[in-house]
Amino acid sequence: MARNLLSALCGLLAALASAAASSQSSAQDSYPGRTVRMLVPNAPGSSIDTMSRIVAAKLGDALGQPVFVENRDGAGGLIGVEAGKSAKPDGYTLICASNGSMLIAPLLKKSVPYDAVKDFEHVGSFAVTPNVLVVHPDLPVKSVRELIEYARANRATINMASAGVGSQSHLSGVLLMTMANFESLVVPHKGGGPSVNSVVAGQTHWTFTPAPAVMPFVKNGRLRAVGHSLPRRSAMLGDIPPVAETVSGYDFSGWAGLVAPKGTPAAVIAKLHAALEKTLALAEVKDGLAKQGAEVFEGSPEDFRKFLLQDQANTVKVIKAANLQGE
Repeated sequence: MARNLLSALCGLLAALASAAASSQSSAQDSYPGRTVRMLVPNAPGSSIDTMSRIVAAKLGDALGQPVFVENRDGAGGLIGVEAGKSAKPDGYTLICASNGSMLIAPLLKKSVPYDAVKDFEHVGSFAVTPNVLVVHPDLPVKSVRELIEYARANRATINMASAGVGSQSHLSGVLLMTMANFESLVVPHKGGGPSVNSVVAGQTHWTFTPAPAVMPFVKNGRLRAVGHSLPRRSAMLGDIPPVAETVSGYDFSGWAGLVAPKGTPAAVIAKLHAALEKTLALAEVKDGLAKQGAEVFEGSPEDFRKFLLQDQANTVKVIKAANLQGE
């Protein structure tokens, strides 16, 4: 009697497990069956926000369901990323990841709240935004090599503008100084606009900042561009050479991609990545990103994971070189 009861119970449990697996498989096969949310841990109107909306609009078309953007800004991106990290891993919540929110912000905390590589599923990257190295036109510098030599000769007087401690412009400049072995006084400002304006006004000598913030000044002659942060030449930036042609190995650009909560099924990630690839192949998406000073940056989920692993290691080194301590 007991043996029969045990056998029946085992059979029931097996049937329930099979039904659950079948139900999960069916849900994955029919994904997405409703609207997908994309959390953006940046303020509305920011560069990351604008790029995410360009991608979200066409990603929804590729998925067959709308993708709506929800801004959760604050604390350098920590608030939005943590909200995404704790969301249900069913494919209906995506996080727009960037180096600021995924790498820099958590590394500036004593207790790192999440790991960009270990705590998420990686859908894929979609954009890279180069930083442009600019100098005031009165500075007798027309190349990266000349800036390095001028800075070494005028160590006591040359200074660099940054958008604030821990900002992309701060870290990209520190990395250049570290790799090229020269020094400049770093002058922090409250944001990218004020830091660029200080170089335009001649209050500071040079800065390294995202392309959209400086290219209008370069085109009207109020700033001189001498290099950019991509490791290769860029059609978008014309004749401006990569810093890496002078300082071998230099590479510190902004980027954006999509991640999902840990545990999101592999089949769902595969569907999302396929839809992202279709989206990035569209001319209007490429053009839209280009207007934001960005190039399409794509690869497989595994490519994105490996990229994050390397960029995380690089960011740790730069933060140490900048003598930044976790708060």
